[in-house]
Amino acid sequence: MSEQVQHTTQQEDSISLRDMILRVQDIWQHLLRKWLIILVCGLLGAGLGVTYSLLKKPSYVGELTFVMEDSKSSPLAAYAGLASQFGINLGGGNGGGVFEGDNILEFLKSRLMIEKTLLSPAHGLSEKMSLADLYIRFNELDKAWAEKPALKGLHFPLGLDRSKFTLQQDSILNNIQAAIAKQNLNISKPDKKLSFISVKCTSRDEMFSKAFTERLVKEATDFYVNTRISRSKVNVDKLQVAADSLVQLLNRKTYSVAASQDLNQNPAKQIATVGTEVQARDKLVLQTMYAEVIKNLELSKMTMAQETPIVQVVDTPILPLEKLRFGKLKGIILGGFLGGFFIVAILVMKKLYRELMSNQF
Repeated sequence: MSEQVQHTTQQEDSISLRDMILRVQDIWQHLLRKWLIILVCGLLGAGLGVTYSLLKKPSYVGELTFVMEDSKSSPLAAYAGLASQFGINLGGGNGGGVFEGDNILEFLKSRLMIEKTLLSPAHGLSEKMSLADLYIRFNELDKAWAEKPALKGLHFPLGLDRSKFTLQQDSILNNIQAAIAKQNLNISKPDKKLSFISVKCTSRDEMFSKAFTERLVKEATDFYVNTRISRSKVNVDKLQVAADSLVQLLNRKTYSVAASQDLNQNPAKQIATVGTEVQARDKLVLQTMYAEVIKNLELSKMTMAQETPIVQVVDTPILPLEKLRFGKLKGIILGGFLGGFFIVAILVMKKLYRELMSNQF
């Protein structure tokens, strides 16, 4: 009984395979009979591909590569620990935060950095304008806004306070930065084992691709450096103020001691030398305090220099930039393939639909 069931199953499988092969042969013969339609549609697709390659404007790629070096440990940690015993903070030990590891890649694509870059000047142009206005111009957004009263004449002048932007300016700037982050900007590490970071901006304007890439890296690195040394800079500024105040007091005390010694005093009276002695003692105290403050100030400056990360630019975008163009040959091949593929799919679906409808009746 089991052998009979197995034989029946094998027979059904062979019939199904045979039917499938026959169906494929039938569809193939049907397509061969329609070769002229397929050829015409393929040629039409190739023509459309060539037309698209001629009409599509080229894109320009601006690429900048840099390395970010950061000291993980400060050799002045011992000095900082000793100074902290006297209530003096020399900095050090700042965490990397958003700049640790691959976080810098996402930070370069953040809204903050892209907007700061868009509002910066577009260098290399005869007229002074922001990168946001340059983006609007070469994408012809201003022409599209000509019929919209709320957006007509909208631009982003240099030096305008960000807090004074109108609702329309905020909305447009947000749309532009989102489009750039999604379509134009590419941040990557060419080699995961190395610290090289590649920043690419691809756009239809050569000057924009170059300026945006350079400005984005500058804005991000300036923000990075200022963040890392912010605490040390506060300490340096405080110590500098203290040193300036002490040197003024010390100068005044020096003049006071000299004036006291110049008085015509009676050496027989010892009380006459008390004022000079007090003045000299105060001067010595001020000298000691000034020396300690200067020492701590120099240590703080050394610590700040140690904590300051070094951003080394390796490659910068140089004009003329790499041009990306949709080639004619690519348009012919891709257009012809798509045209032939779609007509074949339509012919096959049409044949299967007719067979299905005929079987129902």
